[in-house]
Amino acid sequence: MIQFVLRRLATSAIVVLGVSVITFIMLHGMSGSPGRAILGVQASAEAVAAFDREHGYDRSLFVQYFTYLGRLLEGDLGYSYKLNQSVNALLAENAGRTAMLAGVALVLAIAIAVPLGVFQAVKRNSIGDNVLTTLTFIAYSMPVFLLAMLLIQVFALGLGVLPAQASQSSSTFVIFTEPRAMLLPVLTLTGITVALYSRYQRSAALDQLAQDYIRVARAKGLSMRLVLTRHLLRNACLPLVTLIGMTIPLLLAGNLVVESVFNYPGLGLLFFNALNNQDYPVLLGYTLVAATLTVLGNLLADLLVAVSDPRTQRA
Repeated sequence: MIQFVLRRLATSAIVVLGVSVITFIMLHGMSGSPGRAILGVQASAEAVAAFDREHGYDRSLFVQYFTYLGRLLEGDLGYSYKLNQSVNALLAENAGRTAMLAGVALVLAIAIAVPLGVFQAVKRNSIGDNVLTTLTFIAYSMPVFLLAMLLIQVFALGLGVLPAQASQSSSTFVIFTEPRAMLLPVLTLTGITVALYSRYQRSAALDQLAQDYIRVARAKGLSMRLVLTRHLLRNACLPLVTLIGMTIPLLLAGNLVVESVFNYPGLGLLFFNALNNQDYPVLLGYTLVAATLTVLGNLLADLLVAVSDPRTQRA
């Protein structure tokens, strides 16, 4: 197990380093002079050149990257001259609200998708299975912003029962203190996640239902409910465990769109505003944090699968 963890950690470190190199080169290639992007088009050429010299932006890209990497290893993600705050402070200020939104949506998605997928597997090819399959395919293929706009149109503008904008509170636990204002963002993010998870859960449950141990359990006289809860669920949920780690980028991307549409103050809205303002230190910091969370999510999924099925440790 120790060797397994060390191999995964080494791979994760290489992936994050590669993301930092690619993102750094792309952002600097798009921005041209960082001084121009920060000071604006009205700034004089002399002011831009002085700013670049002061902050080391006149050096080669190679030197700039390794300077940035050195600060990064010390935990410094840079400084936003647009907002006059360190990137660390900006991410820390907004991370809690985004994590709470994504976490609640993820828990709800798992709680809905697991029984839904098992039900579809047990009732495969029935009317209920076909209807649910159609609905999940529609939800899965629907862009996040479109689902959000449809929910706003129906529940906010049409019925008038929910606000179109999320709560503007700075509290991390605003989902619990103002649930009505947060219902539409949570429903949007949960909906797209359920559509994905339920399809995988259905396939995994169908595969397990065809196994011999299920037939033996049924032949011993166990009810279908006991067979499903005691025998099938653990094995059928293994693919979902892996999928949860792999869908962290999906949740982050969904958060970006959801927070932008509902004007929810989190990391997604911070990234969206930084993109509009050409705030490249924030964009780079967010991308690196997203990449780190992605590899950590995959690492956690690998560990959970390895604990549940020791055969995978040799992979």
